[in-house]
Amino acid sequence: MNRPAPVEITYESMRFLITHNPTDGTLSKFVEELKKYGVTTLVRVCDATYNQAPIEKEGIQVLDWPFDDGAPPPNQIVDDWLNLVKTKFRDEPGCCVAVHCVAGLGRAPVLVALALIECGMKYEDAVQFIRQKRRGAFNSKQLLYLEKYRPKMRLRFKDANGHCCVQ
Repeated sequence: MNRPAPVEITYESMRFLITHNPTDGTLSKFVEELKKYGVTTLVRVCDATYNQAPIEKEGIQVLDWPFDDGAPPPNQIVDDWLNLVKTKFRDEPGCCVAVHCVAGLGRAPVLVALALIECGMKYEDAVQFIRQKRRGAFNSKQLLYLEKYRPKMRLRFKDANGHCCVQ
């Protein structure tokens, strides 16, 4: 399968790297990419198909939060993801959180879109923002989920400036 190159999505003080699933054979190149972008945490939202030890050896935390391909994420994963994003960007300014599914076109972009929406971006804008760098991202079921998603503004300050909490 021809997989798109990793893409960095930056919004306010958040930095994400959306990528595809490596194999044990491509793992060293994958780790190089993660290091190039300053990734400190990798979220894997598909089934594990490679040894995560070489990634962890480089000081990168690997979190396994798999959910079904083509489906929206379960509420628990949404909560875990938003808590991670809030904590990482507050405690480690400038860091990058990587997220991958199999091809990096569905589950991974959905999580990044949720973070953008929670920071106050409209869902249509979040989708367009990601698709500018990640062509083919999102299927119709995922788009419907994002359209119906109601943000709780978990990534925003309660103050008047309306900036994302992680600034």
